[in-house]
Amino acid sequence: MNGRYAPALVMLLLAACGAPSSPGAASASCGLPADELDEFLTIPSGSFLKGRDAIYQEEAPAETLHVEGFAILSHEVTNTEFARFVEETGYVTDAERSAAAGGEAAGSAVFLSAEGSISQAPWKLVPGATWKSPEGPGSNIDGRALHPVVHISLADARAYADWADGRLPTEVEWEYAASLGLPEINRSNSGAYDSDGNPVANTWQGIFPFSNTAADGFTGTSPVGCFGKDGIGAYDMIGNVWEWTDTPYGPGTHTIKGGSYLCADNFCRRYRPAARQPEETDFSSNHIGFRIVRDTATTE
Repeated sequence: MNGRYAPALVMLLLAACGAPSSPGAASASCGLPADELDEFLTIPSGSFLKGRDAIYQEEAPAETLHVEGFAILSHEVTNTEFARFVEETGYVTDAERSAAAGGEAAGSAVFLSAEGSISQAPWKLVPGATWKSPEGPGSNIDGRALHPVVHISLADARAYADWADGRLPTEVEWEYAASLGLPEINRSNSGAYDSDGNPVANTWQGIFPFSNTAADGFTGTSPVGCFGKDGIGAYDMIGNVWEWTDTPYGPGTHTIKGGSYLCADNFCRRYRPAARQPEETDFSSNHIGFRIVRDTATTE
């Protein structure tokens, strides 16, 4: 990691998002059974309106695009799967290399609770915050096998995808799949809240960053699959953690999609398929993860 982290921390604060798939709080013991991990869903070729119901300037203009069929992992890559990758390959993540190198810019970004505080920037670069120690030295992933792996840079996500015979989705592929999965196709935030305002994904309920009611059952990441399948059979396309795509956003940045458990109605309403956010390619945090796709010959 490098000295560009100061502006990136501001960008992270601007990027907070997430919410469940049936009314009421989810259980902390929820999640997919082991035999349902690594399932890929077939997404048929088709057209959709990218940038539909834009809220933020960067989401416009709306345009109809055709997308070739592909297969998408039904859930965000978990700690279990990433641990298997590391065990088989010996891979060392960018956050781990940063911690080993030391220096002023060493570390990965960790969100710190601002409840009872007047701080409006509750982020800190923590040396030693890695996928194995999400909150920094002394923390671990015990009991979080099914949580999405975090503190993952673009390079880390690409390395895993190569190992798993896949690739990262493009922004268009990701948005197409998320749009198809919406419970109510004409209500762009229906992947986050039902028509009565109940959370249906892992997001922030309350006033960000000062008060989180945890109406969805979580104040941090949740195990994958806690909020039920969307319309295509996928989990957590909206909320839980932001997801890397393979689409550049601007110089030194790539596009992340889907929002995270930090997205709130008062600050980051990016819990919608059209929402998009730039992130520095060598940056990582405890609310950014990924899922992968594979090419397929599927047609309409």
